[in-house]
Amino acid sequence: MTDLDLGREAYPIPGPPNSNLADILERVLDKGIVIAGDIKIDLLDIELLTIRLRLFVASVDTAKKAGIDWWETDPALSSRAARNSLQEENRELRERLEALESKTEETSDH
Repeated sequence: MTDLDLGREAYPIPGPPNSNLADILERVLDKGIVIAGDIKIDLLDIELLTIRLRLFVASVDTAKKAGIDWWETDPALSSRAARNSLQEENRELRERLEALESKTEETSDH
């Protein structure tokens, strides 16, 4: 061994504490992380397209604490929301049908 090799064994270089992926994810999901950005396309000083990207990575509980729960009411993402949406549509259609039937009965009585 050389003097250089001995020096490494005698004085280890401190580094960041070891963290596994599970620890990192737990911290991120517990606190949440927001990534935001804008993409803007201009041509001759005329704005053609603007895309705003917002990404919020967190656990469901953390997101709810932040007031974010849109997945619960989006029929494309929630079977409960889809059922509720279908029930609401069914109710509205029944009301319209009843209104049309009552108009038909009124005109047939005259």
